[in-house]
Amino acid sequence: MHQGRHFLQIPGPSPVPDRILRAMDMPVIDHRSAEFAALGRAVLEGSQKVFQTKGPVVIFPSSGTGAWEAAIVNTLSPGDKVLMVETGHFATLWRQMAGRFGIEVDFMPGDWRRGADPTQIEARLAADTAHSIKAVMVVHNETSTGATSRIADIRAAIDRTAHPALLMVDTISSLGSVDYRHDEWKVDVSVSCSQKGFMLPPGLGFNAISEKARAASRTNKMPRSYFDWEEMLKPNAKGFFPYTPATNLLYGLREAIAMLLEEGLDNVFARHQRLAAATRAAVNQWGLEVLCQEPSEFSPVLTAVMMPPGHDADQFRKVVLDNFNMSLGAGLSKVAGKVFRIGHLGECNELTLLGALTGVEMGLSVAGVPHRPGGVEAAMRLLEQRDQRNASSHLKVVST
Repeated sequence: MHQGRHFLQIPGPSPVPDRILRAMDMPVIDHRSAEFAALGRAVLEGSQKVFQTKGPVVIFPSSGTGAWEAAIVNTLSPGDKVLMVETGHFATLWRQMAGRFGIEVDFMPGDWRRGADPTQIEARLAADTAHSIKAVMVVHNETSTGATSRIADIRAAIDRTAHPALLMVDTISSLGSVDYRHDEWKVDVSVSCSQKGFMLPPGLGFNAISEKARAASRTNKMPRSYFDWEEMLKPNAKGFFPYTPATNLLYGLREAIAMLLEEGLDNVFARHQRLAAATRAAVNQWGLEVLCQEPSEFSPVLTAVMMPPGHDADQFRKVVLDNFNMSLGAGLSKVAGKVFRIGHLGECNELTLLGALTGVEMGLSVAGVPHRPGGVEAAMRLLEQRDQRNASSHLKVVST
């Protein structure tokens, strides 16, 4: 029997803060009432701030997979061709879903150790002089690998070709944790969900949509009902939904948005970058290898760590869970048993992270995994340097 709170250090679902739990602990109200309309408007407008868009955000009672489906059925037609990049497990799942809807997928192969290459995307679009590619579909933060694709650079690559393809981005594990700018980067559909950066339980799916995407939805030939944008947007204009909404999750979403905006999105993003850098410092000191090989694409949300040859990552995760009551993320499909993933997203701070890294370091010792000691100290030194710089800056402001 374990004592103390369980450490949930997977890259989502992320721990739900007490403040959000308390916000959700409310009776269900009439979803046709003025009180609900105020809630609906608050979460719809607040979500726009998190996506950094002035355009509509559609909220479905669904998983992130449902939000993927909504993106496809509202913009594409059977037989359409799309360009995707094999960045990891979730890009592969998105490819499979598109195929089920009769979409032809040009799937650019990858090694699961870096994000999507803007240069390769540009070359593929430049060669498509007939404009047969209707959409470029990219996973922003590949949760299975810890590699973040450079969406701004991909947008610039598309623009250089003057190709009319839609840009559709999976922000499921990045939104609310990694800098993401739907409007500035001219993304047409951003797909997300509730249980990552929003710090909620699973159950809400999001589509942020551009006018170009909405125009495509008016002429595409894909059947849809539950996930029809227009059926959502009409009642959304007054704060309502066309069918029974997940009211208590919306209470939690309103509180989550308030927490993110109170901290300030730039501060949220910077905090995740600090914690990720500290995690990598620990991994490097242990003498282990980070799966992502491109420093500019290191994920602020999670760090995927490769196990030494002859050691099974799932067995290591079991040792950590059994001995220290901490859950680490599993390796998925191609990297199953080869990596474990440390989540550092959502309600995570320096002390939470150092506790998690301590559990990993003790687990390495108990499991007999070869490593150098001192990973926690390396992370602590990095975080202390940042805190000392902030303290010095604060003293200068106070003294003036």
